[in-house]
Amino acid sequence: MAHIVCLVKQVPDPETPASQFKVDEAAKKVIPAPGIQPVPSQFDTIGVEAALRIKDKVPDTTITVVSVGPDSFRDSIKTGLAMGADEGVHVNDAAVNDADHWAIAEVLAAVIQKLGPFDLVIAGRQATDWDMGVVGSTVAEILGAPVITIAKDMQMDGGKITVERVLLDGFETVEASTPAVVTVSNEFGEPRYPQLKQIMAAAKKEVKNWTCADLGISPPANRVTLEALFVPETKVETEVIEGETAAEKAQVLAQRLRDAKLI
Repeated sequence: MAHIVCLVKQVPDPETPASQFKVDEAAKKVIPAPGIQPVPSQFDTIGVEAALRIKDKVPDTTITVVSVGPDSFRDSIKTGLAMGADEGVHVNDAAVNDADHWAIAEVLAAVIQKLGPFDLVIAGRQATDWDMGVVGSTVAEILGAPVITIAKDMQMDGGKITVERVLLDGFETVEASTPAVVTVSNEFGEPRYPQLKQIMAAAKKEVKNWTCADLGISPPANRVTLEALFVPETKVETEVIEGETAAEKAQVLAQRLRDAKLI
């Protein structure tokens, strides 16, 4: 029997209009857009899909969905359960709800260790809000497990995981012994959409609610200091290149680019 742990996170809806995106620069926080609910991070739902594809081939696989964050993060767990995961764990502790990636990884690692033996941890390649892409690898470091990043396909066979991962100029296939950590990319394919029956069944599945005290740890301290958070100002300057002929216009354009040290 295999045990797969999927790490998920709730994020602001990426479809939010830019005009609705606001930042509190003094508090260094993003202001939630009114009337627009947060959603599970896209890469994390792909991670759940990856686990379910393994379960399709190995039916006695148990999938646990884990999230660390405030009340809204419970919805990302429920989405994973509706897709077909078996159980969920929600760490809702005010002491770590605004934690940095390292502190979150420490809490996630503590959850995984408390859950007991695992064969595979699957995370999205990055969250779609901060786009840092480091939590999965940090969890692996804390657990002392091998990590394979940016996967587009994976096969688990006994004590081995075979992963096809995405490179800048192609793909490569690598193997690792389990337990291991894998982060998945969008090349893995679209996650399955829960049907009404699955959504109703998910409401009956257990979601454990834990705090750092339940994990037997003190709230980890942040290691990253956020100096500033702001919406960058963008300026666009347009210049129409004049000239009698195309060759003359090209010459003027080339000179403008040289003056700007772009060529």
